[in-house]
Amino acid sequence: MMSDRPGHVVRIERSFAASAEDVFDAWTSPEVMRRWFHCAAHWETPAAEVDLRVGGKVRVVMRKPDGTEVEARGEYTLIDRPHRLAMTWTFDDVPSNEQLIELSFTESEGSTTVLLVNSGISTDARRNAQDWGWHGCLDQLERALGRTIRRPQPPP
Repeated sequence: MMSDRPGHVVRIERSFAASAEDVFDAWTSPEVMRRWFHCAAHWETPAAEVDLRVGGKVRVVMRKPDGTEVEARGEYTLIDRPHRLAMTWTFDDVPSNEQLIELSFTESEGSTTVLLVNSGISTDARRNAQDWGWHGCLDQLERALGRTIRRPQPPP
């Protein structure tokens, strides 16, 4: 599923103690997205809009504690519930940098592993910022789902 778009890439894999349907729906339900789709616990998501069909639009507004808003929007390019989801992605501050977000959802023994690939990022600095942002968003998604599975760490 990895994109061949030029530019920088963020690739994150995270497992959640939830069904693939629940995790997929968390990415596509505006109500649920407003609870988790922001980079840090002290941020909020005042707006999330979804037209869940290929060619349909998605839009998210994240608000920092100081009131500054960050808006991102895109268009769905693939919808295969609950296995795969893909969309273009553009931030309001650099509308010329159209990116691609590809998600896969793999369920096994009561948990779902999400592979997020965000490609086509224009600069190293943006890539680093988006890596931080996606990790923060996935932390919030863990809280929204109410549970998570951590991979066991080897003994010291």
